[in-house]
Amino acid sequence: MRPAFSVVFFTTLIGAAQGLFIALYFVEAGGRLDRIPAQAANFYARGSVLVLILLGAGLLASYFHLGRPERSWRAMAMWRTSWLSREVIVLPGFMAMVCCWGLAHHYEARGTLALGAVALLLCALLFLCTGMIYACIKFLQEWASPLTVVNYALLGCASGFTAATAYAAVAGSEVTGLLGACALALTLIACAGRIAALVRNARLRSRSGLQSAIGVNHPRIEQKSQGFMGGSFNTREFFHGATPGLLRFVKWAFLILSFPLPALLIAAGLAHASAPQLAAAFVVQYAGLVAERWFFFAQANHPQNLYYGAIS
Repeated sequence: MRPAFSVVFFTTLIGAAQGLFIALYFVEAGGRLDRIPAQAANFYARGSVLVLILLGAGLLASYFHLGRPERSWRAMAMWRTSWLSREVIVLPGFMAMVCCWGLAHHYEARGTLALGAVALLLCALLFLCTGMIYACIKFLQEWASPLTVVNYALLGCASGFTAATAYAAVAGSEVTGLLGACALALTLIACAGRIAALVRNARLRSRSGLQSAIGVNHPRIEQKSQGFMGGSFNTREFFHGATPGLLRFVKWAFLILSFPLPALLIAAGLAHASAPQLAAAFVVQYAGLVAERWFFFAQANHPQNLYYGAIS
């Protein structure tokens, strides 16, 4: 498939925002239970602003993927059958609840734990909806796996907890070490999940061939032409046009940038109590996730490429 950078940025930004909110709510719940040091109300209020900034940036990026943005509200109409419609409904609901949660902390109102629980539920639903948009497409074998949903959630949580660690360090919070340890653990778990998906996809065998593509059951078929004198929507939209060498480079780039390098930066930042190093860990990891999401889309081989010869 041809990766659309609007979708790449949308999914990575909202994933980081979701992970950041989970980290903040984790700290609040732990503080209420006296398991970890309680934080001042403005710690959560300011953190909610960061969550909303990331969500807003992701939402803005998604509009560049729409041919007619003024009609975007119609995406909600198919909520009974479309995971995309469900995502369009859940996302603003999640943003609204995060806003309410942050305002409640700002004004030091009661009920923040309950508001956060509702936002946490919507956060989990958003991870499910976003992942299922791709996992439910059965004819794209690289996506049609529970690992798609799992990895969307794990990668979002890993980047979000890394961002939370940097935020806590800047705020001078006592929970920086705990959040950093969680970020390291989630980064390693996300690495295992993504490698599992790569191994699975490397073993896939196509269920289709030229015979099924054109409906001719003959043992030997050789394609001489793509069927067009020039390019078309099919040849541009469903094939990325990248060389195998570029795909290999992007794969190794995201594996390094998303997992071992930020893990080393997090460990170094915690050891030296360095907020800049922790912030750099988030920036590096996010850059790696952009590459990972580009590869995620590019790796999916649309069956129509059998007929058009994957010519862009």
